[in-house]
Amino acid sequence: MAHPKLTYCLDADGHPYIETGLEGKDLINFPFLNKGSAFSDVERAEFNLAATLPAVHETLEEQSDRCYAQYQAQPNDLARNLYLNKIKMANLTLFYFLAARHLTEMLPILYTPTIGDAVKSYSHEFFRPDGLYLNFNEREQMATVFERVSKIRRIDLIVVSDGEGVLGIGDWGVGGMDICIGKLAVYTLCAGINPLHVLPVQLDVGTNNKELLNNPMYLGMREPRIGETEYDAFIDQFVGNVQTWFPKAFLHWEDFGRGHARKNLNRFRTALPSFNDDVQGTGATVLACILSVMKARGLDLRDQRIVVFGAGSAGVGITDQIKNALVNEGMSETQACGRFWLVDRYGLLTTHSNEVVDFQQPYMRDAAEINGWDLSSAVNIGLLDVVRNVKPTILIGASGQSGAFTAQIIETMAEHCSAPLVFPLSNPSALSEAHPKDVVAWSDGSAVIATGSPFSPVEWQGRSYPIAQCNNCYVFPGIGLGVIAVRARQVTDGMIAAACKKLAGYSPLLNDEHASVLPALEDLQEISIEIACAVGEQAVAEGVAESLSASEIRALVIAEHWSPCYLPYTHVMQ
Repeated sequence: MAHPKLTYCLDADGHPYIETGLEGKDLINFPFLNKGSAFSDVERAEFNLAATLPAVHETLEEQSDRCYAQYQAQPNDLARNLYLNKIKMANLTLFYFLAARHLTEMLPILYTPTIGDAVKSYSHEFFRPDGLYLNFNEREQMATVFERVSKIRRIDLIVVSDGEGVLGIGDWGVGGMDICIGKLAVYTLCAGINPLHVLPVQLDVGTNNKELLNNPMYLGMREPRIGETEYDAFIDQFVGNVQTWFPKAFLHWEDFGRGHARKNLNRFRTALPSFNDDVQGTGATVLACILSVMKARGLDLRDQRIVVFGAGSAGVGITDQIKNALVNEGMSETQACGRFWLVDRYGLLTTHSNEVVDFQQPYMRDAAEINGWDLSSAVNIGLLDVVRNVKPTILIGASGQSGAFTAQIIETMAEHCSAPLVFPLSNPSALSEAHPKDVVAWSDGSAVIATGSPFSPVEWQGRSYPIAQCNNCYVFPGIGLGVIAVRARQVTDGMIAAACKKLAGYSPLLNDEHASVLPALEDLQEISIEIACAVGEQAVAEGVAESLSASEIRALVIAEHWSPCYLPYTHVMQ
């Protein structure tokens, strides 16, 4: 693997080492090669590092211990996020080693829910640029920018955002870059994707957030978001440059607004390996949770009545994934869509609903079917009325409305279902539709719960109830690793379904009825490798990757997997 600043090599015994022409401060200032106090005496002499470092030589473990103590001393979660990212800017190996050692503790700091605060504070806390900031007003330079990057390094994975639909907090403009950076860190932490070959990209097309427009410290375009025609042309230009300069890269769309998330995915899904985590990733993880419960309890997915509260990109994306699974089990599209009731801000989606967008239309209920319902309001049929009349077995929240799952809703659901699945998925935790401790109490301990943000186990009537975090990190890193390993030309529904099935097979619930629906985060590296192999095999089966055997796919996945460790360096003349 070549790079202008380094080359990976193997010695006569097959042990890896790195050749580089960097030395002195240039070596220390390159995060991928910096070892800090861990440079050996031989390396300090060979790379002209005399007097640039303290005398003591530390191991990676000792460096990690010091950083963890400093991390613990930070006053709040946002400060911890900023501290970790400063380590990342200085020493990538140390950052990933530290975060991997404390993954359960640090993942919520590096990504959801703390990343929401980091995005809001992006311009105020800005320290050092990372990735590409593609400004609409400088679009004529885009090809030159991509060409420059292509000459520096190989890019396997791009995470791109326009910052319009960040988590549950809306339009934060150029602050969306933090989402891209955080997502890429999760790819490496959970699937071992080499951080040297990833690229965060922020498409700066303005913002409609008046708070940002009036903020003298805001670092993005201080203009309203551009119009649709200009926007589509800018997206075309961006994708065209990706195809030209990084034709084999996996393109991950992140936190685009409701009007663009699915549109961009659908426009380019067959043109290059393209994936939207909000539309596809959340649904894949939710489906894996549901499949785990179905298998553990001997239930049939086709018998479930599913209410989804929040019919935006995430809510309908979740619905689509479950619907696809029902179709794969033999139901028709119409039959599968009939298992869902979607409730938006204006109430239940029916054929009489106004402002229904194209991706919601397959799930509109026939208005005639509610004629016999007992309703508190026939104008906007709210969630409680839907739960009372549908008697759902699964309730999913993707609304961003804190407290939307009330005691009456959960109690009503539990009256008609012995083990309801209740998934309040909105992020951050302050926007969760319900707190798990309330759901446990209101359901008399019968509910199976998965949340979008991390929550501690609930203690209730002498029993501990584990709360699974239905985090996309269980799925998207493995999908990305598989796509990269086999150089898949597309990301198909079948590949995502293969990832769901593989993850579902790791549910602790299969062996213990009181266990969590999802496995421990510490097991994610191993699970992501297995997901990657399943995704790669499905890509080959569908003809979107070259013909490879299962053993060849596994070998490619293992070869792509990167682990944080200090390799020996050898100096070469540049």
